[in-house]
Amino acid sequence: MKKLRQAMFAFLMLTLLLSACGSQPTPVVMVVTATPMPPTETAAPEPTPTLVPVPLLGAQNGTTMRWIDGSTLAYVPQSEFVMGNAGFDAPVRTVALDAFWIYETKVTNRMYAQCVAVGACTNPTEELGGPVYSNPQYVNHPVIGVSWDQAQSYCVWAQGQLPTEAQWEKAARGTSGGVYPWGDEKPACDLLNLGYCSGRTTEVDAFSDGVSPYGLYDMAGNVFEWVSDWYDEAYYASAPAANPTGPESGKFRVIRGSSFETDFDQVESAMRHFGTQTYHSRDLGFRCTVTAPQPLAPYCQTAAYIPTGVIVANGCELPQTGVAGQYCAGGNSFATVDIPDDAVYEVSKALKCEEAVVDGQRLLTCLGPKAKETTNEITVCNPTCSNSPNITGAVPTCDPGYALDSANGVCNYSPVSAQVGVAGCPVGYVISERGGVQSCVVGINGNGECPTGLYFDDLAGRCVPPSGAADAPYGIDNAPLALASYAGCPAGYSFSDVFQCCQAVSGGTYPGCPPGATFNSELGACSPSEIRLAGPGCVTLDVTTLRCSQPVDTCSPISNETRCINNPFCRWNENAGTCDIRK
Repeated sequence: MKKLRQAMFAFLMLTLLLSACGSQPTPVVMVVTATPMPPTETAAPEPTPTLVPVPLLGAQNGTTMRWIDGSTLAYVPQSEFVMGNAGFDAPVRTVALDAFWIYETKVTNRMYAQCVAVGACTNPTEELGGPVYSNPQYVNHPVIGVSWDQAQSYCVWAQGQLPTEAQWEKAARGTSGGVYPWGDEKPACDLLNLGYCSGRTTEVDAFSDGVSPYGLYDMAGNVFEWVSDWYDEAYYASAPAANPTGPESGKFRVIRGSSFETDFDQVESAMRHFGTQTYHSRDLGFRCTVTAPQPLAPYCQTAAYIPTGVIVANGCELPQTGVAGQYCAGGNSFATVDIPDDAVYEVSKALKCEEAVVDGQRLLTCLGPKAKETTNEITVCNPTCSNSPNITGAVPTCDPGYALDSANGVCNYSPVSAQVGVAGCPVGYVISERGGVQSCVVGINGNGECPTGLYFDDLAGRCVPPSGAADAPYGIDNAPLALASYAGCPAGYSFSDVFQCCQAVSGGTYPGCPPGATFNSELGACSPSEIRLAGPGCVTLDVTTLRCSQPVDTCSPISNETRCINNPFCRWNENAGTCDIRK
């Protein structure tokens, strides 16, 4: 055994010597047992900088904000005001109200149509003598033919409610107790639409000289407005001095304001009216209040627009013309058009027009087709013009956070990174510095407005939601923060985690042009309301005549073709051999 150990030792030594001499070593497998060492600590991640709070001044008197239905909200600060006019149901008293936001205009046909399209509202009733809700000519007119329930349903869909009677009166009069929205000056046709000055509804922003102390249009005239309260003639004699909301129940709902049919002595802001909850008429509409607007997510799509002031007309002076009024008489529908002294005009064959001079003004009075509403054209021209006006500089644009799809003429939500680049922030964004940290935040648009749901805070110097949630990532690509910040979407829309915006459900619709703007099909965008150009020195007017009565079928009893053809209201149906009402 000893000799065996000596032989093995000699063999091992020989192997080591051969390895030292540079020959290929034989692999040796070695098992090493190491003493365990204390675990190495993982380095902690860099802490995310905590942004210091954004100092906010908050909304002030005069602050406005675009809202989710295309409306503009105006801020009414907390304060006392003088309510009433010493009438039998309106004693003079001081009332204190908390702050609230209220629509700058009445709800328009276009705004209401969006609510109908997403299934949250029902169609208004078509009223005799009133504009047809679906007629594109009236998209900026107040929606009419709505009951109290329909009006309230719309306001709830828009995250608001009908104003209380006290809120409505304060918004109309301000805090100084003025008799009318514009003050104490007597009503006149250039301040509001009343007393058959126009004989019809007008666009909701037509009377800028008659706005209330908070900049609200049509707080007198055009159409009456529903408010939330039940009516009780004795309520305000003993109502709470702060934030009165009306009786708990009743038979009638309160109606405020006045209409295009109201007499000149019936338009004081303190006057109260009432109607059953199911009542509707051709001169009754509404507006909404939003007490505490929440930061709703942006829409995934909006309409492109032309910034205010871009559209200009080159060339000679255009004729100063316009539709002066519409009215019904003897079951017939008439429209009147102002014609400049030196102008020439061409009338659609569907209208029968006669010219006269009334109080020194050339006036064209046109009879429309009987028993139906129609819109026809009248072209008015300045005969001294030799070159055609044109539109220059009118390029569709989108709000910050949106990208223009030129093929479809719409703006798609396209948030960007908050990181400040070498060249700064993208167009439409501004740099925000908080606690030494710089980032990009959304700025104002081409019209000097913040995106929908934001107002411009003078202290912060940026657009913020009125809830104070300044970090809500409007226009910024931050999916987790978007999910945590937004209060959701309006009914008819669902929040997309991928796109970080509100998508229309089941092919629904998105907001169209705001009040005061019209859709220009040539440009594929919303543009400031304008006279349509129609050739060298010419403008084209859309003249709408109303449906003033139900059609009476005096044609079907006629069986003789000759007698049928001789009747101007009938036409002979050759295939059926019948005499039909002419459409």
